Amino acid sequence: MSQKLVLIDGHSILNRAFYGVPDLSNAEGLHTNAIYGFLNIMFKILEEEKPDYLAVAFDVHAPTFRHQMYQAYKGTRKPMPEELRQQVPVMKEVLKAMHITIMEQAGLEADDILGTLAKKAEQEGMEVSLVSGDRDLLQIATDHIKIRIPKTKQGRTEIEDYYAADVQAAYQVTPLQFIELKALMGDTADNIPGVPKVGEKTAQALMVEYGSLDNIYSHVEEISKKSIRESLIEHKDLAELSKTLATIKTDCDLQLDYDQAKAEGFYTPEAYTLCKRLEFKNLLGRFEKNAAATDTKITENFRIIEEKKEFLDFLKKAKKQKEIGLWLITEPAVGSNTKKEELLGASVSVPDAETVFYALKREQEPGGQLSLFEEVKQTVDETAEITAALQELSSVKGLRIATFDVKRQYDYLDHSGTEQYFDILIAAYLLNPLKNDYDPESIASEHLGIMIQGKAEVFGKRSFRTLLSEERKKAAEYTCYGAWVSVKCRKVLEDKLEVAGMKRLMNEMEMPLSLVLYDMQKEGVAVRREELKSYGDALVARIEELEHAIHEQAGVDFNINSPKQLGEVLFETMQIPGGKKTKTGYSTAADVLEKLSADYPIVRDILEYRGLTKLKSTYADGLAAFIEADGRIHTNFNQTITATGRISSTEPNLQNIPMRMELGRKIRKVFVPREGYEFMDADYSQIELRVLAHMSGDEQLIDAYRQEEDIHRITASKVFHTPFEEVTDLQRRNAKAVNFGIVYGISSFGLSQDLSISKKEAAQYIEQYFETYPKVKEFIDKLVADAKNKGYTETMFGRRRPIPELSSSNFMQRSFGERVAMNAPIQGTAADIIKIAMIKVWKALKEEELKSRLILQVHDELLIETALEEEARVREILTENMKSAADLAVTLEIDLHTGKDWYEAK
Repeated sequence: MSQKLVLIDGHSILNRAFYGVPDLSNAEGLHTNAIYGFLNIMFKILEEEKPDYLAVAFDVHAPTFRHQMYQAYKGTRKPMPEELRQQVPVMKEVLKAMHITIMEQAGLEADDILGTLAKKAEQEGMEVSLVSGDRDLLQIATDHIKIRIPKTKQGRTEIEDYYAADVQAAYQVTPLQFIELKALMGDTADNIPGVPKVGEKTAQALMVEYGSLDNIYSHVEEISKKSIRESLIEHKDLAELSKTLATIKTDCDLQLDYDQAKAEGFYTPEAYTLCKRLEFKNLLGRFEKNAAATDTKITENFRIIEEKKEFLDFLKKAKKQKEIGLWLITEPAVGSNTKKEELLGASVSVPDAETVFYALKREQEPGGQLSLFEEVKQTVDETAEITAALQELSSVKGLRIATFDVKRQYDYLDHSGTEQYFDILIAAYLLNPLKNDYDPESIASEHLGIMIQGKAEVFGKRSFRTLLSEERKKAAEYTCYGAWVSVKCRKVLEDKLEVAGMKRLMNEMEMPLSLVLYDMQKEGVAVRREELKSYGDALVARIEELEHAIHEQAGVDFNINSPKQLGEVLFETMQIPGGKKTKTGYSTAADVLEKLSADYPIVRDILEYRGLTKLKSTYADGLAAFIEADGRIHTNFNQTITATGRISSTEPNLQNIPMRMELGRKIRKVFVPREGYEFMDADYSQIELRVLAHMSGDEQLIDAYRQEEDIHRITASKVFHTPFEEVTDLQRRNAKAVNFGIVYGISSFGLSQDLSISKKEAAQYIEQYFETYPKVKEFIDKLVADAKNKGYTETMFGRRRPIPELSSSNFMQRSFGERVAMNAPIQGTAADIIKIAMIKVWKALKEEELKSRLILQVHDELLIETALEEEARVREILTENMKSAADLAVTLEIDLHTGKDWYEAK
């Protein structure tokens, strides 16, 4: 059987991957999408081809013999985007770490290197697969050299394969004739001139008829079209030059060392470390079979503590340490209705016998680390005893506890305060809030330069409950890694927070907030299951009404949920103007339909239908699955998700309850307080605009707020030069759109779309606004300039938001970055203020030992389940602490209401 060589065109595949894979970056801010895409294509090729040898060729940034012949060669090419350029050396570093041969030579293009190696390998009896996005290489296809061209379709990589016969079938020319085809028609990408007036179709027709460039010129007088004939005659020198430029050199003086190019041994420790650093989690599974690839040095510090008594003794000894690292893995009880994640910090109430603990040896390092690993068979009594010991340990005065995601571990720990805890998850988030997720392994990589196995590598996609006993010991070992990383990272992260000016933010805001959120999650909110069902039934009735009305207006039955069918009905059957045709049909996106809704009742009905069907599936049906045995929903509040610092809610998301439609608002009726309680809801009034007034220092805007009048009417009066009493509702609405739009960096185009006015008129509104509030313009311009200079923005409280888009070579990304720079300090400051308010309110309720509890936070809104006899005091606590959460140049105002359900209180 013939041996096989795979050759990869390095720059070509990197370039294709760069434009085919969405922008990715790691914690260091290094763009990684091209590298990630390249590796995925390479692994796909290797799995399909199973080659004996592999090499990757790169261009060298130096003139080639073609530049010497024709100075304008490739002269029209745009410079490589900086986001791609920075990935090239890293790509080569990865390939070298994987022991993959790299071929490059000054004076030659990668095509020449590839062509030479392919032809030599063919002469030596090998099969060759050459991978490139460049169709120029089709000229070297033979019966034994296959050109493979990857293409990305609908997010998936497909590969077109070309042997010589495939080139003939696709282009009606042989591979060698393909060179002359290009000589005739030229190539704008490489700036090969070709023959003027001869395009692809003409060139192909000439090659099919005459077979070669020489034969075309032998019969040039026979060409009937005068302009083509004369151009060929006049520019014969260009045709010959173009042929030389287009011909890949296949006899270069270079040789591939096949011993070095063996396609094996890719999964090295160095490559594993790089993939970890680049955060290619999906690729790490490939290293699992090669134990040498992973860092096992830390493992020698672990030991198993088989007996509960020994573990409790370990806890007692740990009290003497100045600092410990803590990591808990637990499993929800079988049959529990807990929707929280499977591994970390779930409540334990599991029946019957057996526990395995891991801890760390303490001989060589000061401080301590411990981990608790609980098997499913552990008894409730053992859990209670161990938890009591952990709570006692965590309450020791002066003991620092470093951990990961402390909110999920408070069940086991003392939670009278947070001064003793340092959460590396929260710290890592503050230092880089742009990441999609945070885990001990990526934190260790980013901040310690150490590679450890991750959760996915230990467990894969399997449930913790299904692991075999030997795998459970591996899981216990994983918890030790977590404890070790926690204690190792604490000082490093604290120092970085100090340098970034966020240590106080960490200690005084985020850590106390973790305890507030834990308490809110434990409390939950009661939901009336039967009323939820009735609400769903009412939605169904209205949905069916709308469906009937839509079909009647359309004059045809169709699937309203099918964008394709809906587009055809609206823009073809009904001939509604304004349709936007896409590759898959007409766009029926919300922004398209909303523009038509004022004039077409069927469109209004469709938008309502869409809203109600989402309500039905997401809330009426979806919420029911989250009602636990106590009749309450215990959502998960996340403080390390959003880049601006806002708290988010998941499983389920209670922060996205619709407010625009009356039927949507009525979902709040199913959320109710317990017997003897009511809901008290307090919502900041226009907090972001008030923050803007303070941070910009604009006297006009500050004075407008101090007048305690309708801010939008005041703005309308100033912007439109109309007496306050004569401002129309339309003027007020337009002023409101401008007020809030400025906060979000709205453009004249965006405002024109919001208000259905011309772009010119919208631009005038914005200009008039800035004339009215000149310091707002100065402030926003300075935000963008400072962000471009520093690479990040800051809130009033020092929270940073990196904006890598500002240095992008892509105009759209830079524009997005500028809008973020305008908004992040304002939105982030508002988020900080609500967090401060939450902590103050929660502490006041606790310190006064009131029965009332803070149970929900939705953006700028707090909801308290209030004991009826405590209503007056809770009202004072909410008002006082929310209004004093920040010292601004304008007062913080709140809207406060009470009610027997959330709808009434809102």
